[in-house]
Amino acid sequence: MPKTPNPSSQDLKQLAKKRLHEAEVLLANGKYEDTVYLCGYAIELALKARICKTLKWVMFPESEVQNPQTFKTHHLLTLLYLSGIQAKVLNKYKIEWATIENWSPEMRYVATPITSSEAQKILNSVKTLLKIL
Repeated sequence: MPKTPNPSSQDLKQLAKKRLHEAEVLLANGKYEDTVYLCGYAIELALKARICKTLKWVMFPESEVQNPQTFKTHHLLTLLYLSGIQAKVLNKYKIEWATIENWSPEMRYVATPITSSEAQKILNSVKTLLKIL
């Protein structure tokens, strides 16, 4: 399998918007667990784009750094701290962050029922967070 290039900050922003749009489509079609799953990826991508902005990187490093595992993480709180805006998010957007902070890609293996209102709340929180990331 050929090695894929590291995504640019702009690529990450575009992908975050795309995942958010896909989550909206899934919500409208009653796919609530899938909505939440894509919302988490939207936040992950936006946080990685924010890390690039904070550190003035053109590309998000996943292989060139000494410890690439730090940057390959899907752990949202770790990414939030690396982004440099954790104080703003945790102080001003505590409720929105709380709706998504426990997301993980392993959710795809667990069938946890999510209601329409829960999915809508998470989607709304993610929309708010994406505006500041």
